[in-house]
Amino acid sequence: MRQVLIYPGEDGFWVAECPSLPGCISQGKTREEAIANIKEAIRGYIAALQEDELPVPEEHFSALLVAV
Repeated sequence: MRQVLIYPGEDGFWVAECPSLPGCISQGKTREEAIANIKEAIRGYIAALQEDELPVPEEHFSALLVAV
Protein backbone atom coordinates (compact mmCIF):
# COMPACT_ATOMS: atom_id res chain seq x y z
CA MET A 1 0.00 0.00 0.00
CA ARG A 2 1.28 3.43 -0.93
CA GLN A 3 -0.18 6.85 -0.33
CA VAL A 4 -0.70 8.86 -3.49
CA LEU A 5 -1.36 12.56 -3.98
CA ILE A 6 -3.60 13.44 -6.89
CA TYR A 7 -4.34 16.95 -8.06
CA PRO A 8 -5.25 18.86 -11.23
CA GLY A 9 -2.20 19.99 -13.20
CA GLU A 10 -1.84 23.29 -14.98
CA ASP A 11 -2.19 21.64 -18.39
CA GLY A 12 -5.65 20.15 -17.74
CA PHE A 13 -4.27 16.71 -16.89
CA TRP A 14 -4.47 15.09 -13.46
CA VAL A 15 -1.15 14.58 -11.70
CA ALA A 16 -0.51 11.64 -9.35
CA GLU A 17 2.61 11.17 -7.27
CA CYS A 18 3.83 8.78 -4.62
CA PRO A 19 5.85 10.80 -2.05
CA SER A 20 7.47 7.74 -0.44
CA LEU A 21 9.06 6.85 -3.80
CA PRO A 22 11.01 9.96 -4.86
CA GLY A 23 10.39 10.86 -8.48
CA CYS A 24 7.51 8.41 -8.88
CA ILE A 25 4.96 10.59 -10.64
CA SER A 26 2.44 10.12 -13.43
CA GLN A 27 -0.55 11.81 -14.98
CA GLY A 28 -3.72 11.17 -16.92
CA LYS A 29 -6.51 12.93 -18.77
CA THR A 30 -8.93 11.91 -16.01
CA ARG A 31 -8.53 11.12 -12.30
CA GLU A 32 -9.18 7.47 -13.05
CA GLU A 33 -6.50 7.38 -15.74
CA ALA A 34 -4.01 9.13 -13.45
CA ILE A 35 -4.71 6.59 -10.70
CA ALA A 36 -4.25 3.65 -13.10
CA ASN A 37 -1.03 5.21 -14.39
CA ILE A 38 0.47 5.83 -10.93
CA LYS A 39 -0.29 2.22 -9.95
CA GLU A 40 1.70 1.08 -12.98
CA ALA A 41 4.48 3.56 -12.17
CA ILE A 42 4.70 2.32 -8.56
CA ARG A 43 4.90 -1.31 -9.69
CA GLY A 44 7.63 -0.44 -12.20
CA TYR A 45 9.57 1.66 -9.67
CA ILE A 46 9.59 -1.14 -7.09
CA ALA A 47 10.43 -3.79 -9.71
CA ALA A 48 13.42 -1.72 -10.88
CA LEU A 49 14.71 -1.35 -7.32
CA GLN A 50 14.35 -5.07 -6.69
CA GLU A 51 16.05 -5.91 -9.99
CA ASP A 52 19.00 -3.72 -8.99
CA GLU A 53 18.96 -5.29 -5.51
CA LEU A 54 18.29 -1.91 -3.91
CA PRO A 55 16.10 -1.45 -0.84
CA VAL A 56 12.49 -0.47 -1.39
CA PRO A 57 11.66 2.60 0.72
CA GLU A 58 9.01 2.02 3.34
CA GLU A 59 5.81 4.03 3.28
CA HIS A 60 6.44 6.97 5.58
CA PHE A 61 4.28 9.75 4.26
CA SER A 62 1.77 11.30 6.60
CA ALA A 63 -0.92 13.62 5.25
CA LEU A 64 -2.53 16.42 7.18
CA LEU A 65 -5.31 18.64 5.95
CA VAL A 66 -5.11 22.11 7.46
CA ALA A 67 -7.90 24.67 7.32
CA VAL A 68 -6.80 28.28 6.90
